[in-house]
Amino acid sequence: MNALAATNRNFRHAARLLGLDSKLEKSLLIPFREIKVECTIPRDDGTLASYIGFRVQHDNSRGPMKGGIRYHPEVDPDEVNALAQLMTWKTAVADIPYGGAKGGIGCTPKDLSLSELERLTRVFTQKMHDVIGVNTDIPAPDMGTNAQTMAWMLDEYSKFHGHSPAIVTGKPIDLGGSLGREAATGRGAVFATEALLAEYGKSIKDMTFAIQGFGNVGSWAARLIHSMGGKIVAVSDVTGAVKNPNGIDIPTLLKHKETTGSLSNFNGGDSMNADELLVHECDVLIPCALGGVLNRENAGEVKAKFIIEAANHPTDPEADEILSKKGVIILPDIYANSGGVTVSYFEWVQNTQVFMWDEEKVNGELKKYMTRAFHNLKGMCKTHECNLRMGAFTLGVNRVARSTLLRGWEA
Repeated sequence: MNALAATNRNFRHAARLLGLDSKLEKSLLIPFREIKVECTIPRDDGTLASYIGFRVQHDNSRGPMKGGIRYHPEVDPDEVNALAQLMTWKTAVADIPYGGAKGGIGCTPKDLSLSELERLTRVFTQKMHDVIGVNTDIPAPDMGTNAQTMAWMLDEYSKFHGHSPAIVTGKPIDLGGSLGREAATGRGAVFATEALLAEYGKSIKDMTFAIQGFGNVGSWAARLIHSMGGKIVAVSDVTGAVKNPNGIDIPTLLKHKETTGSLSNFNGGDSMNADELLVHECDVLIPCALGGVLNRENAGEVKAKFIIEAANHPTDPEADEILSKKGVIILPDIYANSGGVTVSYFEWVQNTQVFMWDEEKVNGELKKYMTRAFHNLKGMCKTHECNLRMGAFTLGVNRVARSTLLRGWEA
């Protein structure tokens, strides 16, 4: 089942639990606006190349729309639509005053030079500048984009609208980016894990962890769990996988990855097949990489008692059912990985107030938001007698439905 079908299915189930009016339910699924642009740039060799860019703006009933821009060969309208809709529910679960959006350009970033990427970003921004805005739609980095991409977008947008640091988040610190933003998704996932384990009278230092994905999110989650006394017994990414039943020394592994660019040949553990990580012996499994990694083929073999979805859509619906029957507790992506968008909100707040925070304040506020959202989510689980995923979806959908009704949706 693709991401759009799975998101729609979860939404419909939540709408039924909430008893939403069928017309309102239908209107909440329809995006506010879908934009498609042709971005033609001169390549370094003098030839012309054309790329298709998308932006789906899903809902703005709770505030300006918010969501990443990804540069990836498989950016298609269906996927962008699903991710935009997911951002609407995610921002509502986190209780930040945004709606959802998502965008991207169908390209392969590694095949483009830095100057080609800059030209592509600037052309995309020129075509989009009148439909995004500080109080309309605020992009952020995503797969294949980074702080530099945001710096180019900010500069190009400012040529039309004057200096506007709040137009994008995930910017370099020197241009108004927030301290703590880089670690935010991983740190938020760790705060979410703490809140969940506390419900069961456990803490991070009592548990063993397996982490799939050792990019930004996975490496920060690993670093923080390790520093809190949690034992990380397995780690994997596209370059390889490492296991050590006595716990991996994460700072040493990070140095090894930085030096060699790979997890393989690390002498602080044994190498393993990366596919085995998901079914490795551990208490807590944290998928931090791609969607759809837990499916009906491997779900029955999962040994973890808790799964923290730091990636987007890592568990497909069939796997969800198999794991629920086994009694595995799944903390859903729309809550577990909302630390990134929460600190993006803090960055936007700092930019609009022209008043920057220190990192301690950013991390303290993030913990407050993640902990409060978990208790709100648990409250919905009790009210509707449902699992954590439906608790999160009912919480998010209910907030969006209420603000839509209050604003007069049929007017």
